[in-house]
Amino acid sequence: MPKHMQARAAQDEQEESQVRKLARSHHAPADWKFHAQMVVESWAGKTPKEIAIELDCHPKTVRVHLARFNAEGISGLGMREGAGRKPRLTEWERSGILALVKQPPPGRLERRTSETLAARDEEGSAQWTLDALTEAAHAAGIQVERERDPTHLPTRRRALASPPQLGHQR
Repeated sequence: MPKHMQARAAQDEQEESQVRKLARSHHAPADWKFHAQMVVESWAGKTPKEIAIELDCHPKTVRVHLARFNAEGISGLGMREGAGRKPRLTEWERSGILALVKQPPPGRLERRTSETLAARDEEGSAQWTLDALTEAAHAAGIQVERERDPTHLPTRRRALASPPQLGHQR
């Protein structure tokens, strides 16, 4: 049977008011608000199972976050760094790609000052494609690669990509 976990009492009135304010906030980060709600419900005398039902999560999640609050206080309410997939692009590279997308594609006709239409690159695409964007990013010094591995396709698409074997199997 799982251990009954309960949030420790607030160390002072300021900590209690901060946790309660976080729990009912509309502008706080969602993870902080969610975990603060767990603590407030625990202070109300509810068990982790009751809190989990009310907040629509797993009781183990409630126990983990109550334990973090007990050990670290308010700073334990946020999510841990390093959770989730690491970004493939730096913020600088991402900003550079967004700046490229805001520019007209190399093959799109643009009105010049002499009221004539011309494209930067007559051979280029008139719309941004992933290949054109990848080339433009490389030209701008941004190292980005497109994922071309067909095993990353959803199962249904992968099944459609390879035709079924016809005939009788023995």
